[in-house]
Amino acid sequence: MSFLKTVYPSEQGPTLSSEGLLLKPPQMSDYPAWAKLRGESRAFLSPWEPSWSDDELTRGAFRRRLRYYQREGGEETGYAFFLHRVHDNALLGGVTLSNVRRGVSQSCSVGYWMGEQYAGRGHMSIAMRSVVAFVFDTLKLHRLEAASMPANLPSIRLLERLGFTREGLARGNLRINGAWEDHLLFALLSEDRRA
Repeated sequence: MSFLKTVYPSEQGPTLSSEGLLLKPPQMSDYPAWAKLRGESRAFLSPWEPSWSDDELTRGAFRRRLRYYQREGGEETGYAFFLHRVHDNALLGGVTLSNVRRGVSQSCSVGYWMGEQYAGRGHMSIAMRSVVAFVFDTLKLHRLEAASMPANLPSIRLLERLGFTREGLARGNLRINGAWEDHLLFALLSEDRRA
């Protein structure tokens, strides 16, 4: 069963729609809501993210982030989505597909974040089901990879609910909040969805 209701192509990139959420490419007009949500959620997000720069929430830093997302989208090596609630357009969080590899690999990696006030309400489950459908049904990839710090139990539970298989541990995998952190590695294959 596919949870991806609609894919709307646009110059900015695809927009996904499912179960009261729109997953849209970030736009400069999102900056005020993004800066507010990220600022209010800083203590909640910091343990799971790279250290924030001094200018992390500035308009200039957001503009640089958008240029990076647009370059990746143009090269079809990555896709960034902001999660918006349909009924009021509230920004809830984000999902990023990166390192899209074609050829013999046909795979990519996924990362995600949720604003603290919206966490634990099932929004990311809906969003990720749409992203999984996009990866396999639209991009026609074979493998979707994710990583989670062992202490990030909500993230691990989300991946397991979506059918991801735990494949191992990458020691000192990413520099998170100023320290090299181990990550559990997960993957979902296109055939896993049919099983």
